[in-house]
Amino acid sequence: MIAATDVDESSLHYRGWRVVLACFLMAFFMFGFGLYGQGVYLAELQRAHGWPGTLVSAASTFSFLLTAVLVIFTDDLLARIGLRSLILCGLAALGASTVLLALMQAPWQLYLAYALMSVGWTGMGTVVIATVLNSWFERRRGLALSLAFNGATCGGIVLVPLLLSLTGSIGFRAAMLVVTIVMVVLVLPVVVGFIGWPAESLRTTGGRPGGAAAAPAHSRKTLLASAAFWTMVLPIAIALLAQMGFIIHQVTFLEPLIGRASAGLAVTIMAAMAVVGRLSLGLFVDRLDPRLACSASMTSQAAALFVLLQSTSPAVLLACCAVYGFSIGNMITFPPLIIQREIGSAAFAAAMGLGTSISGIVSAFGPGIVGLVRSFTGSYTMAFAMCVALDLVAAGIVLWRPGARTKLAAL
Repeated sequence: MIAATDVDESSLHYRGWRVVLACFLMAFFMFGFGLYGQGVYLAELQRAHGWPGTLVSAASTFSFLLTAVLVIFTDDLLARIGLRSLILCGLAALGASTVLLALMQAPWQLYLAYALMSVGWTGMGTVVIATVLNSWFERRRGLALSLAFNGATCGGIVLVPLLLSLTGSIGFRAAMLVVTIVMVVLVLPVVVGFIGWPAESLRTTGGRPGGAAAAPAHSRKTLLASAAFWTMVLPIAIALLAQMGFIIHQVTFLEPLIGRASAGLAVTIMAAMAVVGRLSLGLFVDRLDPRLACSASMTSQAAALFVLLQSTSPAVLLACCAVYGFSIGNMITFPPLIIQREIGSAAFAAAMGLGTSISGIVSAFGPGIVGLVRSFTGSYTMAFAMCVALDLVAAGIVLWRPGARTKLAAL
């Protein structure tokens, strides 16, 4: 996936920006339904069917782990069925999942719905979005990624309150069906009309979009033996483990200190700052060293958590959540930038898929580990101190540059 370099990527007439819009909408609904909406499903399915929370929570864990496995094969799917077909399959799977969530009557249908959601993640998630934008942008790649991935945060800010509001007025079933129809109406036309590989990419890869690897299994084996790959994946996975642990336990930690309303405000501020952070990074990241910027983001999160543990002032606690939120979204923006610079275009989809899978599996244990430490110690002090230490370790590892820049052109 080699972006054309003879075009003005800053021009609003450049077709790549229409691709960014399509990716923004994909991220908006994929993260809105597939991540942030799961709290809504937990409450509503328990209320509607009397199912225990552990049943629904286990289905969520099953979905995240299945997603982590499926995304490994994104490069194979791109080579076999093509970009647009893969995205349309993801859209169909996500739509089927949300419809089934609205209409289900038995627990086995819950697991089927969450399995379909995993297929949706494979077709519309971060790996596909990063892969297609990598092919369209060279000089403004960081800005394009930041804008598109802001759809993920906006999905949580907009879609979840919308679902809750509609559920209160027309019921959960109708709310899910209405928002699913809106998703299809908005996403389908832009995917069909805007999504595709740039002509330059097709010419330079011999007609195989994305430089589809002839031997993807060998590509993954080579990536796993690459120190450059591990010094990117490992710190991101560690930082996301700490980040997921804090996010899930944030309200529980803050509520006794500042009250439920202020704890909810802290979550809103953190989400809003995630949008600001992505936009701010996008304006400058193409002129920065992505490893250095990534290390700085991890360090800022460690500092915010450290100060948060030292204070009981509502203003200070809210400020810490704002600082922490500034870097939340950028943890999924840095990997594609580092991969493009150090591993290259030929192995981009394979590296993104494998790296996302590893990070997803590791970070899934974050909430459980933080909860376990809190149970053993009786407070969040040691648990969040552990997150501070993990962030600092990750910030150090990501600065390690093993050898010169290596392009895995043989993959």
